[in-house]
Amino acid sequence: MLDLSAGNTLNFSEIVYAGQLDGQGGVIPIEDHAIAECGGTCWLHLDVEHQGSAEWLSRSPLIPDPVREALAGSSTRPRVTRLGEGALVVLRSINFANESHADELIVLRIYITGRLIVTTRRQPIQAVEEIFDDLQKKQGPEDSGSWLMAMSDVLTDHTSEFIEDLHDKIIALENDLLDQQIPPRGQLSHLRKQLIVLRRYMTPPRDVFSRLASEHLPWMTDDDRRHMQDIADRLGRGLDDIDGAIARTAVVADEINSLMAEAINRCSYTMSLMAMIFLPTTFLTGLFGVNLGGIPGNSERYGFALFCLVLVIVIAGVAWWLKQRRWL
Repeated sequence: MLDLSAGNTLNFSEIVYAGQLDGQGGVIPIEDHAIAECGGTCWLHLDVEHQGSAEWLSRSPLIPDPVREALAGSSTRPRVTRLGEGALVVLRSINFANESHADELIVLRIYITGRLIVTTRRQPIQAVEEIFDDLQKKQGPEDSGSWLMAMSDVLTDHTSEFIEDLHDKIIALENDLLDQQIPPRGQLSHLRKQLIVLRRYMTPPRDVFSRLASEHLPWMTDDDRRHMQDIADRLGRGLDDIDGAIARTAVVADEINSLMAEAINRCSYTMSLMAMIFLPTTFLTGLFGVNLGGIPGNSERYGFALFCLVLVIVIAGVAWWLKQRRWL
């Protein structure tokens, strides 16, 4: 049992991560002392799907009343709200923790002050795990400002990686089209959907990063603010890349339509040539197939063979004529 504040307890099984930043890039596990009595910056990461975590958020005096509902809520809109010396930050990024649905967006809710960081989740978030791994290796953030900057940096890296992956898929489609290979049905539409959704939902996080860079929070240094602005600019460049990728998929779609139309026209042209070649023979076989007296060669022993020879000559003549006209 871990005492987190006076009169409130939380089971270790309901805590994803809990520790105190040691100021040197590492983390000290919290065991016997309360977060409220930490000597440095304490980080508590909770899963609000656990009932105990939700109850602690609703009762703990460490959490301001305006923040409680936001940390445990279901709103996914990225935003930043200044609360005295603290801030409520809601960020959204790529769900790399689930490889089968990497295009699904995850939401990380943060309440941060100079001495306390409380983050909540509803599903695993790989960025949180990466920050905690860096802390375990003594290569992590040293305080609240550097923690927020590092978390924003990792989330933006994940978005950039996903954008690069989409670019690679577009290049693969373009290379296939150069080889006259049409992609499977639905592949391009799924790719365009991912790009459009990513463009729609990654614009607010960029504004959040810009807002954090302009807010003069006491626990953020000037270097942290400059780095946060760099993160916002990097995400902005990623959004510009998405716009370019959407335009490229439109070109790919036009090329696919062109190839399909060309294939259909080629088939129609071939069928038209075949009809033209066999049109005279169809007329002759129809004419000589009538059941009337006086058909030439009707009583001749080699009449049928002679008729077949005439058909072959007619077919060869029409084919030669088409060849001369460069239609064949």
